[in-house]
Amino acid sequence: MKTLVTGGAGFIGSHVVRALLHEGHEVTVLDDFNDFYDPAIKQSNLADIKTHAAIIKGDLRDEGIVQGIFAKVRPEVTFHLAARAGVRPSILHPKLYLETNVNGTFHVLEAARLCGCERMIFASSSSVYGLATTIPFHEELALPQTLSPYAATKLAGEQLCGNFSYLYGMKIVALRFFTVYGPGQRPDLAIHAFTDAIAHGRPIKKFGDGSTRRDYTYIDDIVQGVLGAMRYDKKSFDIFNLGGHKTTSLSELIVLIEKAVGCRAIIEEHPEQKGDMPLTYAEISKAQQFLGYNPQTSIEIGIPKFVEWYQQNTH
Repeated sequence: MKTLVTGGAGFIGSHVVRALLHEGHEVTVLDDFNDFYDPAIKQSNLADIKTHAAIIKGDLRDEGIVQGIFAKVRPEVTFHLAARAGVRPSILHPKLYLETNVNGTFHVLEAARLCGCERMIFASSSSVYGLATTIPFHEELALPQTLSPYAATKLAGEQLCGNFSYLYGMKIVALRFFTVYGPGQRPDLAIHAFTDAIAHGRPIKKFGDGSTRRDYTYIDDIVQGVLGAMRYDKKSFDIFNLGGHKTTSLSELIVLIEKAVGCRAIIEEHPEQKGDMPLTYAEISKAQQFLGYNPQTSIEIGIPKFVEWYQQNTH
């Protein structure tokens, strides 16, 4: 099958690309290689991919470029994983997030419609749940308030996907990812940043009292859910949580990383950050039923696996 993966040079995207290639699909990667973090990391993510997939550099904010790429590639399935990511940076640069994540998503949807691509997988986020108090979070929850521009752009992206599905008959699945980690994780994310700091004897920044809880999801489990979504055909538009269905506190996470690295953390205490959710917790029974989703890697297993990758790839 002919596929196009936006953001295919990123952490999640490059893992999805490898899985698609392994299944025998034809893959084109669209990425802008921006400097949100070192672009060399994205190039490294593609080291074992670039001879097997077409790599195109392009910015989703440029509608003409996006339409030209889709017209040339004519994918049967689009995996729209590209986005400006991160809650805290979105508070500092909200316009950039709106332009990339909302306008960019519209450009992808419109380009897909024009070239006849009828199936899309959209990467959403657990951040859309905001201050939801019904736990675990299930897909039918009302979502009256998000806590950051990033979360708002992801919810807007879901709505645009729903519009295009309804108006044009496109088959679209939105996947709400819950704190994805594993080999190749972005260096700005907590698990990677904490591991690096602890390994080098630098202090880590702990925001709040350590009681905030996250549902951490290992990258291999996310990829399995994404591939399942590609085959979903029950509804023309649907939304699924992809999480680990277990919560871990910030304090517990630090202890797990300390144990895996073999060093104690030097901790700097900081107040809670605006935009951060106090809790994420995925109800995954819907994804289990319809996508065959079956997460295998607990945080107790996943953290040592990540640290092992980090130690092998850091010089």
